[in-house]
Amino acid sequence: MLTDPGTVLTPAAAPDEEPAGDAAPAEVAGVAGLGSVAEVEEVAEIVPGAEEAPRVRRPGLSPSRANDFMQCPLLFRFRVVDRLPEPPSAAAVRGTLVHAVLERLFDAPAGRRTLDAARALLPATWASIVADAPECAEVLPDAADTTAWFADAGALLERWFTLEDPNRLQPAERELAVSTELEDGFELRGIIDRLDVAPDGAIRVVDYKTGKSPREGYEGQALFQMRFYALVLSRLRGRVPAMLQLVYLGDGTLLRHVPSAAELETTERRIRAIWAGIRSSAQSGTWAPRPGPLCGWCSHQALCPTFGGTPPELPAGAVEVALGIRPPV
Repeated sequence: MLTDPGTVLTPAAAPDEEPAGDAAPAEVAGVAGLGSVAEVEEVAEIVPGAEEAPRVRRPGLSPSRANDFMQCPLLFRFRVVDRLPEPPSAAAVRGTLVHAVLERLFDAPAGRRTLDAARALLPATWASIVADAPECAEVLPDAADTTAWFADAGALLERWFTLEDPNRLQPAERELAVSTELEDGFELRGIIDRLDVAPDGAIRVVDYKTGKSPREGYEGQALFQMRFYALVLSRLRGRVPAMLQLVYLGDGTLLRHVPSAAELETTERRIRAIWAGIRSSAQSGTWAPRPGPLCGWCSHQALCPTFGGTPPELPAGAVEVALGIRPPV
């Protein structure tokens, strides 16, 4: 089993071919905003009663939304409660495209998962993305000219082939939706890009990032997401994943971390604290902005008090519909 503790940043060298497991066999048994097709939508349930009743969310949290609240409670409200639209960015949409290609590549049999095959998937995958979300095409200077767009995505795919050999991998799961309910009815949920399972049952959780790796000492946000997934999987499968692996295609870096049961307990306490903060904001109606370095990237400055704006009034019942939390009357 993998036993080396801690977190390791590994620059690109030879393709990484071995899953977490004792024998490290050639094959193992067996994807913010639009930045990843692994982005999860909150699960909804129909309120009993009228057929046209609004859909009410189950109380719960995904890693992305947890990070939103930690970054800025008002941003969380805008995205989750108000569900305000945000214009897609080229980087985020490119990430969605590359994630989708990496998922589809494993539909081909081992031996045919080549860089050329991955590049050949780009046009059809892009067409599917644009069909589902036409606004994505707006990130291109000319929606009809995809030459440079596919070249940029192809460069990220090429870098992935320096890090992993897909012909020596057989993922147990791709784009795996996971959820688990804590004892108090609060649900944790997310979607995992790739899950590798070795013959001895050891689990490796893999997440693709099309940006650059964080500087040493600034891996916390990315590792929070992976520990979140590890916590959910440990509750679902009865064992702590052997390896958490982030694949950064922006600079060809692998970030690997071996989690422990103790740190997953700490992660659960942290998640509960975040949810307590969300519940407090929902019940009080106070979603305070938290100014910081990322404000310059925010699409909602015109509505933020920090920039002289005023948030829109929330319709009656909006918080309960979005979060499953009923503010006091």
